[in-house]
Amino acid sequence: MSDRQEAPNVDDAPIDVELIGDSTETALVMRLGTSTREDINKRTPILVGHLQLLLAEELGADEDETVRLLFHEAYKLLDLKARPAPDATTFAAYMFMREVASLTRRILRVYAQRSGTGVP
Repeated sequence: MSDRQEAPNVDDAPIDVELIGDSTETALVMRLGTSTREDINKRTPILVGHLQLLLAEELGADEDETVRLLFHEAYKLLDLKARPAPDATTFAAYMFMREVASLTRRILRVYAQRSGTGVP
């Protein structure tokens, strides 16, 4: 038997609840009248990444109808056909960003409760 220890698996790293909470909060406090399209376009992929990260977690969607519905809503929202096109209005891009942030926050709450990391 070897004394060699295995390196930790990056895939097993805990999700940074505080970072995702702060990121979604920042998006949700943005106002359409004071946010530029550039700001919206920078923040949206970050939020999408957070949502995709949470969707990769085992949160009990097979047993919990609420979680299953959240996941269904997320997959529907992330469908490329549902996303605003590059030439969409700033309003459409803003609303999409807010929907992603809001849904990410709801799934983050489930993750925080189930993982014992506390409610964001």
